[in-house]
Amino acid sequence: MNHTYAVIMAGGGGTRLWPVSRKNSPKQLLPLLGEETLFQSTVRRLDGLLPAERIFVVTVAEQARAMMAQCPEIPAENYLIEPAPRGTASVIGLAAAILYQRDPQAVMAVLPADHFIRNRDLFHYLLGAAVDVAHADYLVTLGITPSQASTAYGYIQQGEALPGAFRYPTYTVKRFKEKPDETAAAAMLRAGGHSWNSGMFIWKTKTILAEFSRQMPELASTLKQIVAAPNRASVMDAVWPGLKVETIDYGVMEKADKVAVLPAGGLGWSDVGSWDSLLEVLLPDMNGNVDFNAQHLALDTHNSLVYAVGSDRLIVTIGMDNIVVVETGDVLLICKTDQSQQVKEVVAHLKKHNQENYL
Repeated sequence: MNHTYAVIMAGGGGTRLWPVSRKNSPKQLLPLLGEETLFQSTVRRLDGLLPAERIFVVTVAEQARAMMAQCPEIPAENYLIEPAPRGTASVIGLAAAILYQRDPQAVMAVLPADHFIRNRDLFHYLLGAAVDVAHADYLVTLGITPSQASTAYGYIQQGEALPGAFRYPTYTVKRFKEKPDETAAAAMLRAGGHSWNSGMFIWKTKTILAEFSRQMPELASTLKQIVAAPNRASVMDAVWPGLKVETIDYGVMEKADKVAVLPAGGLGWSDVGSWDSLLEVLLPDMNGNVDFNAQHLALDTHNSLVYAVGSDRLIVTIGMDNIVVVETGDVLLICKTDQSQQVKEVVAHLKKHNQENYL
């Protein structure tokens, strides 16, 4: 692991966790699940595996200061500032180009800043196993063994077992599938051999940069220009806004030749992507209810989440099952748990109607 680096992607907005996650306080900067913020938990998860000087963070300028304050052990120069959001392909490409310039033997583990993982020991083992596979010039992804027929995640269909003496079962990737409808998700769960796409990737910087050159030559050329510049920041400000917005999945992974997946069961993983996901992470009471910072009186209420921030208001629910209640003082959100993904539509509505004060 001497040439292994972590790259934490930490510039998202977390709109599906509105109204707690907002423009000036996105979800990765918030203690959504306890005392630590999601960003701090992501960094702490690497304790004992990688030193702080080999942890890099890609984010936007308005979030970097808060992250530096939350995790001062990461050197300031390890924060890579994206001038404007241009998708995960550009974020990963930038980190790969800078790491390769620093260490041509570098292997990078790409980790989103907003994941919850309960089993840290298994996470460390899987990363080590994935690094071994990456050294064989594969683009490696960690797949999550599905616990249900979820429509919230993309899926990875595994192919044949990878040849070689690897320490964890590893497979070629047959194909990536976008978020399915309920029928397709149920069919994949029954068929087996499918994993949720976690968005965690491991590869040699040399390998991923070669794929960028082959599949996204315009981005590759821009990255070379940025890395070679004496004043990197000014060049980025000039060229970055012109980049095509693209994800790493569409831009590279779906058409790459050597892609491998490690199906990871038992991680206790959640992407903390929507309010219903907190019901899977936080400890419920005997009725399946989760209260977080809330004064909640529950009568005949089951499998529900009541979440409060900065409010002492008493919340009373009677005869309510499978609901989410979020109280922030200026906003009260109430929805069914199976419709919590639609919160992003509320955010889009507020933007469209110039109600920015709620964002």
